[in-house]
Amino acid sequence: MKWMSNEEYMELTGLEIEAIDKLCERGKLTSKVEDGVRYIDPSQGINTVVPAKLKELSERNTSEMLVQPQFVEKTIGTIINLHEKVLDAKDETLDAVRVENEFLREALHSLQELYDEDRKTIHTLQEQLKLSQQDVEFMRRKYKLMWNKAIDEHTDS
Repeated sequence: MKWMSNEEYMELTGLEIEAIDKLCERGKLTSKVEDGVRYIDPSQGINTVVPAKLKELSERNTSEMLVQPQFVEKTIGTIINLHEKVLDAKDETLDAVRVENEFLREALHSLQELYDEDRKTIHTLQEQLKLSQQDVEFMRRKYKLMWNKAIDEHTDS
């Protein structure tokens, strides 16, 4: 058997220390004192720990729980109605998600086409740049040769 201190027993049961003292005095709880600390056996007196008010409420509620058939029918009808509304909302949500997915798919396809066109344009521009650089290099060599020839002719005369 495991013994519990007053504090542990208070946390377990939610009872105040005065109530535990009274239960020990009346012999409803088994307790012992060691080194000036009272220990309580939690396996004893469970029935007395449950408040009498809780027992009274549970007994009273079971007798008052007779429900009229109209209430049951209305409750079931309300539950079914709410269930149908949830299903309708789910269907609407699924339709909205499908439309959004289709829109995103089309947008992605359009972006892919634009990307492909841009890639082709970049390739064409790179080729044109390469050709322009070759033309510039050719012109530079041509002018260099022409200026060298002009300088040579000028110095010869």
